[in-house]
Amino acid sequence: MKTDSQLQQDVSAELKWEPSVHAARIGVEVKDGVVTLAGHVDSFAEKWNAERAAQRVAGVKAMTTELKVHLTGLSMRTDADVAEAVENVLEWTSSLPAGAIKVMVEGGWVTLSGDVDWQYQRQAATDSVRTLMGVTGVSDQIGIKPSLRPVTATAVKSDIEAALKRRSIADARKISVAVHGSDVTLSGTVHSWDERDTATSSAWGTPGVRNVVDMMSLAH
Repeated sequence: MKTDSQLQQDVSAELKWEPSVHAARIGVEVKDGVVTLAGHVDSFAEKWNAERAAQRVAGVKAMTTELKVHLTGLSMRTDADVAEAVENVLEWTSSLPAGAIKVMVEGGWVTLSGDVDWQYQRQAATDSVRTLMGVTGVSDQIGIKPSLRPVTATAVKSDIEAALKRRSIADARKISVAVHGSDVTLSGTVHSWDERDTATSSAWGTPGVRNVVDMMSLAH
Protein backbone atom coordinates (compact mmCIF):
# COMPACT_ATOMS: atom_id res chain seq x y z
CA MET A 1 0.00 0.00 0.00
CA LYS A 2 1.29 3.47 -0.88
CA THR A 3 2.06 6.01 1.77
CA ASP A 4 0.38 9.43 1.57
CA SER A 5 3.71 10.89 0.44
CA GLN A 6 4.03 8.37 -2.41
CA LEU A 7 0.44 8.95 -3.42
CA GLN A 8 0.96 12.71 -3.47
CA GLN A 9 3.98 12.29 -5.74
CA ASP A 10 2.11 9.94 -8.08
CA VAL A 11 -0.93 12.22 -8.39
CA SER A 12 1.31 15.23 -9.03
CA ALA A 13 3.18 13.26 -11.71
CA GLU A 14 -0.09 12.18 -13.34
CA LEU A 15 -1.29 15.77 -13.47
CA LYS A 16 1.99 16.83 -15.11
CA TRP A 17 1.60 14.00 -17.62
CA GLU A 18 -1.94 15.08 -18.55
CA PRO A 19 -1.51 17.61 -21.42
CA SER A 20 -4.89 19.30 -20.89
CA VAL A 21 -3.98 20.36 -17.34
CA HIS A 22 -1.68 23.15 -16.09
CA ALA A 23 -0.29 21.09 -13.24
CA ALA A 24 1.88 23.91 -11.85
CA ARG A 25 -1.26 25.73 -10.69
CA ILE A 26 -2.77 22.72 -8.92
CA GLY A 27 -1.82 21.75 -5.39
CA VAL A 28 -2.14 18.15 -4.21
CA GLU A 29 -2.65 17.10 -0.60
CA VAL A 30 -3.18 13.54 0.63
CA LYS A 31 -4.38 12.29 4.00
CA ASP A 32 -5.20 8.64 4.66
CA GLY A 33 -5.47 7.98 0.93
CA VAL A 34 -7.93 10.84 0.34
CA VAL A 35 -6.66 13.28 -2.30
CA THR A 36 -7.52 16.99 -2.27
CA LEU A 37 -6.91 19.13 -5.35
CA ALA A 38 -6.74 22.90 -4.89
CA GLY A 39 -5.90 25.90 -7.03
CA HIS A 40 -7.24 27.66 -10.11
CA VAL A 41 -7.95 26.37 -13.60
CA ASP A 42 -8.88 28.17 -16.82
CA SER A 43 -12.00 26.15 -17.66
CA PHE A 44 -14.45 23.63 -16.31
CA ALA A 45 -13.06 21.12 -18.82
CA GLU A 46 -9.60 21.49 -17.28
CA LYS A 47 -11.06 20.96 -13.80
CA TRP A 48 -12.80 17.81 -15.00
CA ASN A 49 -9.64 16.48 -16.65
CA ALA A 50 -7.60 17.14 -13.49
CA GLU A 51 -10.09 15.20 -11.40
CA ARG A 52 -10.11 12.29 -13.82
CA ALA A 53 -6.30 12.25 -13.94
CA ALA A 54 -6.10 12.02 -10.13
CA GLN A 55 -8.64 9.19 -10.10
CA ARG A 56 -6.49 7.17 -12.48
CA VAL A 57 -3.73 6.84 -9.90
CA ALA A 58 -3.68 3.52 -8.07
CA GLY A 59 -4.15 3.89 -4.33
CA VAL A 60 -6.54 6.86 -4.40
CA LYS A 61 -9.38 5.96 -2.03
CA ALA A 62 -11.42 9.13 -2.45
CA MET A 63 -11.04 12.67 -3.69
CA THR A 64 -12.21 16.16 -2.82
CA THR A 65 -11.89 19.17 -5.07
CA GLU A 66 -11.21 22.76 -4.16
CA LEU A 67 -10.34 23.78 -7.70
CA LYS A 68 -11.82 27.10 -8.80
CA VAL A 69 -12.63 27.90 -12.44
CA HIS A 70 -11.25 31.36 -13.19
CA LEU A 71 -12.22 32.61 -16.64
CA THR A 72 -10.08 35.30 -18.22
CA GLY A 73 -9.91 37.22 -21.46
CA LEU A 74 -11.50 35.59 -24.48
CA SER A 75 -12.88 32.70 -22.43
CA MET A 76 -15.35 34.97 -20.62
CA ARG A 77 -18.95 34.85 -21.87
CA THR A 78 -22.27 36.30 -20.78
CA ASP A 79 -24.86 33.87 -19.43
CA ALA A 80 -26.96 34.54 -22.53
CA ASP A 81 -24.06 33.58 -24.79
CA VAL A 82 -23.40 30.42 -22.76
CA ALA A 83 -27.09 29.45 -22.82
CA GLU A 84 -27.24 29.90 -26.60
CA ALA A 85 -24.09 27.79 -27.06
CA VAL A 86 -25.50 25.05 -24.82
CA GLU A 87 -28.81 25.01 -26.70
CA ASN A 88 -26.94 24.73 -30.00
CA VAL A 89 -24.65 21.88 -28.93
CA LEU A 90 -27.55 19.92 -27.44
CA GLU A 91 -29.49 20.35 -30.67
CA TRP A 92 -26.53 18.94 -32.60
CA THR A 93 -26.05 15.97 -30.25
CA SER A 94 -27.58 13.12 -32.24
CA SER A 95 -28.32 10.85 -29.28
CA LEU A 96 -30.65 13.39 -27.64
CA PRO A 97 -34.36 13.67 -28.43
CA ALA A 98 -35.23 17.16 -29.70
CA GLY A 99 -36.34 19.48 -26.92
CA ALA A 100 -35.78 16.92 -24.16
CA ILE A 101 -33.26 18.99 -22.19
CA LYS A 102 -33.98 22.33 -20.53
CA VAL A 103 -31.15 24.77 -19.86
CA MET A 104 -30.53 27.38 -17.15
CA VAL A 105 -27.29 29.39 -16.77
CA GLU A 106 -26.23 31.53 -13.84
CA GLY A 107 -22.72 32.90 -13.49
CA GLY A 108 -21.53 30.50 -16.18
CA TRP A 109 -22.87 27.53 -14.20
CA VAL A 110 -25.12 25.40 -16.42
CA THR A 111 -28.05 23.44 -14.99
CA LEU A 112 -29.56 20.78 -17.22
CA SER A 113 -33.02 19.36 -16.54
CA GLY A 114 -35.70 17.35 -18.34
CA ASP A 115 -36.15 13.63 -18.97
CA VAL A 116 -34.49 11.12 -21.29
CA ASP A 117 -34.87 7.37 -21.83
CA TRP A 118 -31.31 6.25 -21.01
CA GLN A 119 -28.34 7.16 -18.85
CA TYR A 120 -26.06 7.35 -21.92
CA GLN A 121 -28.26 10.19 -23.24
CA ARG A 122 -27.92 12.07 -19.95
CA GLN A 123 -24.15 11.49 -20.08
CA ALA A 124 -24.02 12.72 -23.68
CA ALA A 125 -25.71 15.96 -22.66
CA THR A 126 -23.27 16.74 -19.84
CA ASP A 127 -20.26 15.66 -21.92
CA SER A 128 -21.21 17.98 -24.78
CA VAL A 129 -21.67 20.98 -22.48
CA ARG A 130 -18.59 20.48 -20.29
CA THR A 131 -16.08 21.70 -22.88
CA LEU A 132 -17.92 24.84 -24.00
CA MET A 133 -16.15 28.16 -23.52
CA GLY A 134 -17.51 30.22 -20.65
CA VAL A 135 -18.89 27.26 -18.67
CA THR A 136 -17.80 27.31 -15.02
CA GLY A 137 -19.70 24.20 -13.90
CA VAL A 138 -22.46 21.76 -14.82
CA SER A 139 -25.34 20.50 -12.66
CA ASP A 140 -27.04 17.38 -13.99
CA GLN A 141 -30.70 17.33 -12.96
CA ILE A 142 -31.82 15.25 -15.93
CA GLY A 143 -34.18 12.43 -15.05
CA ILE A 144 -34.60 8.97 -16.56
CA LYS A 145 -38.08 8.09 -17.75
CA PRO A 146 -39.71 5.11 -16.04
CA SER A 147 -39.68 1.78 -17.84
CA LEU A 148 -42.46 -0.79 -18.01
CA ARG A 149 -39.90 -3.55 -17.41
CA PRO A 150 -39.29 -4.41 -13.74
CA VAL A 151 -35.70 -4.15 -12.50
CA THR A 152 -34.27 -7.18 -10.71
CA ALA A 153 -31.09 -7.56 -8.71
CA THR A 154 -30.29 -10.70 -10.71
CA ALA A 155 -30.37 -8.83 -14.02
CA VAL A 156 -28.21 -5.97 -12.75
CA LYS A 157 -25.71 -8.36 -11.16
CA SER A 158 -25.49 -10.39 -14.36
CA ASP A 159 -24.83 -7.26 -16.45
CA ILE A 160 -22.05 -6.12 -14.11
CA GLU A 161 -20.36 -9.53 -14.05
CA ALA A 162 -20.49 -9.80 -17.85
CA ALA A 163 -19.00 -6.32 -18.30
CA LEU A 164 -16.16 -6.96 -15.85
CA LYS A 165 -15.42 -10.31 -17.49
CA ARG A 166 -15.23 -8.71 -20.96
CA ARG A 167 -12.62 -6.29 -19.65
CA SER A 168 -10.56 -9.01 -17.96
CA ILE A 169 -11.14 -7.39 -14.57
CA ALA A 170 -11.61 -9.24 -11.29
CA ASP A 171 -15.02 -10.83 -10.92
CA ALA A 172 -17.97 -9.01 -9.40
CA ARG A 173 -18.65 -11.37 -6.51
CA LYS A 174 -17.61 -8.72 -4.01
CA ILE A 175 -20.14 -6.24 -5.41
CA SER A 176 -23.53 -6.33 -3.71
CA VAL A 177 -26.60 -5.20 -5.63
CA ALA A 178 -29.77 -3.99 -3.93
CA VAL A 179 -32.83 -3.02 -5.99
CA HIS A 180 -35.77 -0.98 -4.73
CA GLY A 181 -38.19 -0.29 -7.54
CA SER A 182 -36.09 1.36 -10.24
CA ASP A 183 -33.29 2.41 -7.85
CA VAL A 184 -30.09 0.34 -7.65
CA THR A 185 -27.57 0.54 -4.80
CA LEU A 186 -24.09 -0.91 -5.31
CA SER A 187 -21.93 -1.73 -2.31
CA GLY A 188 -18.90 -3.90 -1.57
CA THR A 189 -15.34 -3.47 -2.80
CA VAL A 190 -13.58 -2.84 -6.11
CA HIS A 191 -9.86 -2.55 -6.85
CA SER A 192 -9.76 0.55 -9.05
CA TRP A 193 -11.74 3.54 -10.27
CA ASP A 194 -12.00 1.73 -13.62
CA GLU A 195 -13.78 -1.21 -11.97
CA ARG A 196 -16.01 1.24 -10.15
CA ASP A 197 -16.94 3.02 -13.39
CA THR A 198 -17.55 -0.31 -15.11
CA ALA A 199 -19.87 -1.48 -12.34
CA THR A 200 -21.89 1.73 -12.23
CA SER A 201 -22.16 2.03 -16.02
CA SER A 202 -23.28 -1.61 -16.21
CA ALA A 203 -26.00 -0.91 -13.65
CA TRP A 204 -27.09 2.13 -15.63
CA GLY A 205 -27.18 0.00 -18.77
CA THR A 206 -29.86 -2.29 -17.35
CA PRO A 207 -33.30 -1.41 -18.75
CA GLY A 208 -35.57 0.24 -16.21
CA VAL A 209 -32.87 1.64 -13.92
CA ARG A 210 -33.55 5.29 -13.05
CA ASN A 211 -31.04 5.86 -10.27
CA VAL A 212 -27.73 4.26 -9.23
CA VAL A 213 -26.28 4.86 -5.76
CA ASP A 214 -22.57 4.09 -5.53
CA MET A 215 -21.56 2.97 -2.03
CA MET A 216 -18.62 0.84 -3.20
CA SER A 217 -15.22 1.25 -1.56
CA LEU A 218 -11.78 0.90 -3.08
CA ALA A 219 -9.61 -1.95 -1.80
CA HIS A 220 -5.86 -1.75 -2.43
